[in-house]
Amino acid sequence: MPLALLPLLIAAGILLAGNGLQGTLITLRGTAEGFSPLDIGLIGAGYSTGFLLACIYAPRLLQSVGHIRTFAALAAMSAVCTLLMVLAIDSLLWVAMRFVMGFCFSGLFTTVESWINSKAQKHNRARVLSVYRIIDLLAVTSSQFLIPAFGVMSFAIFSVAAMLYCLSIVPISLSDKSSPKPPENFRFDLKAIWAISPLACFGCFTIGLTMSAFRNIGPLYAQDVGFDETGIALFMSVGIAGGILLQYPLGWLSDRYNRRIALMIATCGAIAASVTLSMLGTSSQTGSMIGIFAFGAFAMPLYALSAAHANDQAKDDQYVLVAAGLMFFFSAGAIGGPFFAAVFAEQFGSPAIFLYTSLIHGMLVVFTIIRSLARPGLTPRRDRRFVALIRTSPQFLRLATKAAKPTEKRKS
Repeated sequence: MPLALLPLLIAAGILLAGNGLQGTLITLRGTAEGFSPLDIGLIGAGYSTGFLLACIYAPRLLQSVGHIRTFAALAAMSAVCTLLMVLAIDSLLWVAMRFVMGFCFSGLFTTVESWINSKAQKHNRARVLSVYRIIDLLAVTSSQFLIPAFGVMSFAIFSVAAMLYCLSIVPISLSDKSSPKPPENFRFDLKAIWAISPLACFGCFTIGLTMSAFRNIGPLYAQDVGFDETGIALFMSVGIAGGILLQYPLGWLSDRYNRRIALMIATCGAIAASVTLSMLGTSSQTGSMIGIFAFGAFAMPLYALSAAHANDQAKDDQYVLVAAGLMFFFSAGAIGGPFFAAVFAEQFGSPAIFLYTSLIHGMLVVFTIIRSLARPGLTPRRDRRFVALIRTSPQFLRLATKAAKPTEKRKS
């Protein structure tokens, strides 16, 4: 782990704790204030819309003023919006404020992730990103306990969130001048991002489709299993805890052997867990807990693995473009994920949520195979072994990849 990244990771942990706290707080406080479900949905949509637009426009701030100033400005704006929301309880104002905060946090994530990838190397990139994701998950989970400590209806809980945003500025402001060089002549170009790594782009899109479904519709499944409010919270927390478990081991596997092999293992594990949950239905609370732990363990590391794969292909001046582009694909998937999962749940029952996630992850498996045949990755010798393994697999896998043309001729 590069020591130069330590202040950034500390800052990111504080920032993510505030964001995780507010994400839950907005729904609970809005409901307590009498906002309708439509109002709550519009507030969430405002955040997602701002997040998506920032993938295109926020990197220009990095180009203009650099990483540290961009981080400070966006974190400060997030604090201001948080305090405005508690000063004026109005659904339309909250939609506007969450739109601004979505823009800010998309820019903050672009800043942090491009900074991390500029300091990481190919031999440790996935592990560094895994540490970042572990900090993310721990911060979001632990910050939830601040809500019962201060109360949903208090002014103090909003103040705590604002203070966390402000406090996150301190570590990077007082660190050495090791921030990356701002990108020159930045232009958001989806075609260029796709050309860098089609697999990472498609992977982040599918991760958006599945993880947004888990976070938004997962509580519906837990409710139908028979969990009470405390049990539903525990169910969701167990899924996140699973994500912490395999982040680093899968990152190590990706760095040591091959990005695509690690992606395949994680995706197949997520499929197995999803199928198990859908087959269990709502019959077993214990089985559901075990299943969601396994689902989180395999599904949540997929973003870090995809990002590591893309940044290995990127040039030094493309880290900002890659960070913004992958978040664009992720957020595009996240917008549609809850809707499609809800359709499955309405048509076939709440266990079908995980049938939906297994189908989406299955698409990622097929695409990974196609890309492995079409373009060797970062370790060509091991990639050829991976391709050879695929080519000796059953006929239906060979037919699925028939259109792909390998760039290297196989040795006789």
